[in-house]
Amino acid sequence: MSGDTQFTLWEVFVQEKSGASHTHAGSVHAADAELALQNARDTFARRDKLVSIWVVESEHIAASRSEDAAGLFEPGPAKLYRHPRFYRAASPKQQK
Repeated sequence: MSGDTQFTLWEVFVQEKSGASHTHAGSVHAADAELALQNARDTFARRDKLVSIWVVESEHIAASRSEDAAGLFEPGPAKLYRHPRFYRAASPKQQK
């Protein structure tokens, strides 16, 4: 718990059926992981049937910054094959 009156922020990921990916459902505040799971269950599993819930302290999630997007997500010059300029995509009429 931080020095103020707020509990730790936890990110909640839920799995709706076995074998499916976990998706971000939202956030909850809690003093520890057990309470975070209970809060997540009470908040996100009331209406939907879930098979799994993950909670992760927000401070432990590493994320990219929007100002780094150009260098991080643009393909490098050595991977020009990823650009569709070397072939022509067929129109829907030509595919029939």
